[in-house]
Amino acid sequence: MSVLVTKAAPDFTAQAVMPDNQIKELTLSSYRGKYVVLFFYPLDFTFVCPSEILAFNKAVKTFEKKGAVVLGVSVDSQFSHFAWRQTPVEKGGIGEIAFPLVADLDKKIARDYDVLLNDAVALRGLFLIDQKGIVRHQLVNDLPIGRNVEEAIRTLDALKFHEEHGDVCPANWKDGEEAMKPTAAGVASYLAKHAK
Repeated sequence: MSVLVTKAAPDFTAQAVMPDNQIKELTLSSYRGKYVVLFFYPLDFTFVCPSEILAFNKAVKTFEKKGAVVLGVSVDSQFSHFAWRQTPVEKGGIGEIAFPLVADLDKKIARDYDVLLNDAVALRGLFLIDQKGIVRHQLVNDLPIGRNVEEAIRTLDALKFHEEHGDVCPANWKDGEEAMKPTAAGVASYLAKHAK
């Protein structure tokens, strides 16, 4: 598996179903200047996927307030995405979610991000891309393991905090908590206070 962290996020242009239900061409690099939470899921009309998509949808406004956009990608067509959005949640759909779903029918995007499994579907990959288009975090789960959206928010907060203050964020750090100065003395001071 490729590690993309610290590298330029592979750009792509693909058809997507937008929040207003229009089908449009979407280009990743058009989001420069914003953080991007790019996540892959295996297939529309499946089991774990709607729970994740609805969890990301519930958090969309939180991501937006933090200067981030959310983009979902699977190997389904834009027409499958559209149909899934038109299907009510109680009937196995996702309803009209507030972020784009990108069609990766030729599987090139999943291949470029190295999350394509058996040339069939994408693993549950999540990539945090900074405002300059650099991958700063990646996480890949196997098909049966759903992701934690709160952890995606926490990771975005940690990246933003580091960019703004220069401090580094220790294990389990949350927005509003003390971070560490990236020096031996800074780490020692932090650990002396918090290691118990």
